[in-house]
Amino acid sequence: MIRGILLAAFCVLVWGVTFVNTKALLADFSALEIQVLRFAVAYAVLLGVEKALKIQPPPEAGGKKDTRLFLGLGFWGVAAYQLLENCAIHYTNASNVSILVGTNPVATALLAWAAGQARRPRALFFLGFLVAITGVAMVSWDGLAAFQFRPAGDLMAVGAMLSWGCYSLLVGRTRRYSQIYVMRRAFFWALVLMVPFVLFGLTPYGRAAMSGSFAVTLAPDVNAARFARLMNYVNLGFLGLFASAGCFVFWNQACVRLGVVRCTIGIYLIPAVTVLFAFAFLGERLTAVSATGALLTLVGVVLSDVRRD
Repeated sequence: MIRGILLAAFCVLVWGVTFVNTKALLADFSALEIQVLRFAVAYAVLLGVEKALKIQPPPEAGGKKDTRLFLGLGFWGVAAYQLLENCAIHYTNASNVSILVGTNPVATALLAWAAGQARRPRALFFLGFLVAITGVAMVSWDGLAAFQFRPAGDLMAVGAMLSWGCYSLLVGRTRRYSQIYVMRRAFFWALVLMVPFVLFGLTPYGRAAMSGSFAVTLAPDVNAARFARLMNYVNLGFLGLFASAGCFVFWNQACVRLGVVRCTIGIYLIPAVTVLFAFAFLGERLTAVSATGALLTLVGVVLSDVRRD
């Protein structure tokens, strides 16, 4: 169990700081280009590790059922989740997205219960949710001053939250596989599913859509300039190697060890990690409201994870 907690904690820490890398890359790349490149790097890394370790799938693997499983993982956990979250941020406040995506543990718990993968959530779980989501709101909004209801973006954020819930349920079906093999296959299908968006991004309409979020540039001079910058390789390497290849594999392993519901509770902590990292390393202001919110989030996580004997 300790190993599962440590793996989940590592993922929460890494995912909590990826905004720095993404923000830096957005100066030279569109959101779609970053998404495609980071998961292409992740696929290449996992393929290399798989070959180096000579990882083989179970003898009975490889049928249509397995293909549907890996396709589902790539669709829900990467293509749909990332696309909906990126679009949501364009149409609503990033704070709204953080709050709505932060409700994922409850959605996952209810979906897992409905699918027969987990017990019915207890009252303490929902109490922990209320405490944690209050903390997330305080961290993300720094109070309620920034609250604005924007239906289009907020609904996309809800879609992203449900997509991750569906992904989490599918992870529970991968126990018999190496998670390196699982995510290598899932990233392959995710990249295939992104191809239509890349083609769209090459068109004039696609390049203009959502303030350039879908733009894909093949111009030699542009690519020569942006791929000549060392920090772009560093940031893409971090997103591909650690935030994608490493964290998805580790997160799946944590879900298998702890159960998807218990593991997903850790998602509450990502906004708090983001704020604390920005304060410690970027010199951003940490207000009393944000600090209190981070503490409430931690209390909510503890309450949500209290188990009945």
